[in-house]
Amino acid sequence: MQIIFESRDADGAQMRDLSLARVRFALRRLATSVSQVKLQFSDVNGPRGGVDKRCQVELTTAHVSTVVIASLARDWRTALDRSLIRATRVVARKLQRAQKPVRGRTAKLALER
Repeated sequence: MQIIFESRDADGAQMRDLSLARVRFALRRLATSVSQVKLQFSDVNGPRGGVDKRCQVELTTAHVSTVVIASLARDWRTALDRSLIRATRVVARKLQRAQKPVRGRTAKLALER
């Protein structure tokens, strides 16, 4: 799994090591399915403060389409954790749907051929 880290903010760049460790931990059970992870940190409204730390996670898989999740929070760690939670949930659900067996009428049609 390749992890690409990008930050447009100096404070966000300090989160690099922690972010890489958190991504590896969060995606450990999906590591065989996810080929690339792209993390982007940005500060939406600069030094004014508030809920403006943005973390975008882009997961590329071989089996399902690319998943892009972004979240806003007051601090970098919370934004990262929220994005990773949602991204892993979405990818796991998509992989589960892709592996679901065909049932009902379409299964009968597949067997007849």
